[in-house]
Amino acid sequence: MDKQNHITLTEGKKIYFSSDNHLGAPTGEASRPREKKFVAWLDEIKNDAAAIFLLGDLFDFWFEYKTVVPKGFTRTLGKLAEIADSGIPIYFFVGNHDLWMNDYFETELGIPVFHKPQEFTFNDTSFFIGHGDGLGPKDKGYKRMKKVFTNPLFKWLFKWMHPDIGLKIGQYMSVKNKMISGDDDATFLGKENEWLAIYAKRKLEEKHRDFFVFGHRHLPLEIELNNKSKYINLGDWIQYYTYGVFDGRTLELKKY
Repeated sequence: MDKQNHITLTEGKKIYFSSDNHLGAPTGEASRPREKKFVAWLDEIKNDAAAIFLLGDLFDFWFEYKTVVPKGFTRTLGKLAEIADSGIPIYFFVGNHDLWMNDYFETELGIPVFHKPQEFTFNDTSFFIGHGDGLGPKDKGYKRMKKVFTNPLFKWLFKWMHPDIGLKIGQYMSVKNKMISGDDDATFLGKENEWLAIYAKRKLEEKHRDFFVFGHRHLPLEIELNNKSKYINLGDWIQYYTYGVFDGRTLELKKY
């Protein structure tokens, strides 16, 4: 285990998890109230946060050109910068809507960005953390599209579009095209059929983890994988406004 992936919680401190804000959807103006609510939550949890984990799809579309990033989200970016500057570590995992994130968060905000799931240990409790897209069975349409989107040639061609054109196309497709989004209907499939739970059970065959924490499904879920391991899905900040909090002993889903 990498030392930077181990966090020791002192008394009264907590780890917070959030996912799937989709800021900018369906429009920037329409998502502004949700953004303000999220910023208020960030402002509240900074008082006892030992670390904050953002598990992807913070934005409904994000593409980093060499010297240009999408306009907007000033309140969110400013609050994240303030929290990171105060010494509270923030970890960002790209989702399927912001997978074209490169080093902007790291260089401007001091927030490391992960493109794959990571393992963390908080005190003596082990966590497997990621957005959840493209893992396990199903999600097949998105898996095919992701191969295209992450292809270096495709990214190179896209970046040569003028940002006004490229971002407009990306935002339109992100909202309208379900294959690109990878989002199935957000309905509970049953404990035995939830594909991220199936994925987590397969991972347990190779190594024990106490908690598997994902987003992507837009459903607040808590599923017992066995008597020692649990899968948590964080829900979203569109319909549920749910988040995860770990106090050193238990991981709970809460609603803001």
